[in-house]
Amino acid sequence: MTYAQGLSFALLLGAIAMFVWGRFRYDLVALVVLVIAMATGDVPVKQAFTGFTSDVVIIVGSALVVSAAIARSGVIEWAVGPWLERLRTAQVQVPVLAGTTAILSMLTKNVGALAILMPVALRIGRKTGTSPASLLMPMAFMSLLGGLVTLVGTSTNIIVSQIRQQELGRPFALFDFAPVGLVLTALGLLTVSVAWRLLPSKRQGAAGLDTASAQTRYTTEARITPELAESGVTIADLRLNDEGVMLRRLIGPDGAARPALPDAALQAGGCLVLEGQDEALDRLFARVPQLHGRETRRMSKPEPGEEMRSIEAVVQEHSLLVGQTAQEVGLYDRFGVHLMGIGRSQERITERLDETALRAGDVLVLRAGERALPAILTDLDLLPLFERHVKLGDRRQRFLPIIVLACAMVMVACGVAPVAGAFFGAAVMMMVVGALSPREAYGALEPEVLVLLGALTPISEAVHHSGGTEIIAHVMTGLLDGMAPILALGLMMAAAMVCSPFLHNAPTVLLLGPVAVGVARGLHLNPDAFLMAVATGAGSDFLTPVGHQCNTLVMGPGGYRFGDYWRLGLPLSIMVIVAGTLAIDLFWPL
Repeated sequence: MTYAQGLSFALLLGAIAMFVWGRFRYDLVALVVLVIAMATGDVPVKQAFTGFTSDVVIIVGSALVVSAAIARSGVIEWAVGPWLERLRTAQVQVPVLAGTTAILSMLTKNVGALAILMPVALRIGRKTGTSPASLLMPMAFMSLLGGLVTLVGTSTNIIVSQIRQQELGRPFALFDFAPVGLVLTALGLLTVSVAWRLLPSKRQGAAGLDTASAQTRYTTEARITPELAESGVTIADLRLNDEGVMLRRLIGPDGAARPALPDAALQAGGCLVLEGQDEALDRLFARVPQLHGRETRRMSKPEPGEEMRSIEAVVQEHSLLVGQTAQEVGLYDRFGVHLMGIGRSQERITERLDETALRAGDVLVLRAGERALPAILTDLDLLPLFERHVKLGDRRQRFLPIIVLACAMVMVACGVAPVAGAFFGAAVMMMVVGALSPREAYGALEPEVLVLLGALTPISEAVHHSGGTEIIAHVMTGLLDGMAPILALGLMMAAAMVCSPFLHNAPTVLLLGPVAVGVARGLHLNPDAFLMAVATGAGSDFLTPVGHQCNTLVMGPGGYRFGDYWRLGLPLSIMVIVAGTLAIDLFWPL
């Protein structure tokens, strides 16, 4: 073993030991190892940052932005929400919710798909009495399997594609993973549809700060558009109760109150005074797009490019707003801020927002330019609440995001553009068309994941270039020599599956991907099959909450403990190893 190989192995084993220990963040460990690699000369400084400009980082980051835009559009909830919420029993809810999550994971990044449908599942659980523990873990596991179907569904597929390009001269195409992924998704759905009964059925999720704050009920206004009035819709047709929204007053076009009878027709130019939680009001406006949120005058931004932002703030005792209405104090004319909603405990607000006298303790939803907000809050003596995205006042682009995503996927499938270019363009277009603001797009990125990928890529390449990969592959080839090829393939998948909870799925693929190619060559087998096995195994961590973000995401809301994951994860892991090995051998013959 040469000095370069020994140094590369020492750094790699040190990183693995820190990952397994779990004392420090994965991204911090990766950065420290990269600095040591540069200091010792294992990674030349000129090559140390190539990982951050690699296609993997670009594709993963772009996919996160695209997924956030799809989630923000509300098109998924609009399409599937009404019929999903008709499901009454867990026996039906689990397979339908898990299957829907899997399908959506094929189009967007799996963690984004899960984040879109989790609120729907929690609402269904509350309405029907189904424990979130019965619903969320099957959805998380099916998001992992659904993500295996396409190149952009999970980062493991993206990394394996890059390794294939480096080792074999060509990357995997967008749908090369589909045959194996679809088989595993179908069998996985059958498995979770039965095995979900192994999960604790009485467990309730823990509420976080966001959940507690989201219980605040706001009063806001909705303008009746001519399109809605001409359709002949009545108050009953709006189905306000379906979203947990209450009608406090119906106001006609002349500003006078009207009897809010269920069969009352809606008149253009009138408005509804509504009360509900922020999420409930947002769902209503998404379901009935002809019902516009509180109309505000166009505001000139103090600085070019400044974004509009909605925040929550509490009226303090000595605020000049106390005892006055927004109209009397000149909230817009003097301060340039829009009042989007008022939250008040133990009292119903039936007046229009501009005509409601404000009190100390009221929670206001205000919208203004983000740079102007600090001065406005100080001048008005308002106390901002902790950082939470407030949707009142935000405008959605419902269908444009899904059209942009479809165009990107068609371009990749037809060979018009590479995956990185197409999805980077799609991410930029999401901001151009207004589906996400730049602030929201940056917030959708997961810096810890991108840093982990960018920092570990040159470390992995150093091991490969020093000949370390060949040493590992030679040892494994000797152990697997004489074994049935399909058994060797299954063991490679099992190795990736075992490593993933401890190393994270991305480092697992970066380490085992080149090794798999070397083992396949040593055994004179198809390298593509072994790369598929590594991608499938690393992307199928069902035994712990820490190996993948999807598993971590449902832990709190589902009320899960660390030991709960193996109950459903063990039968699913066995299924993936057995069926996955056979499917890979079928579609990528050894």
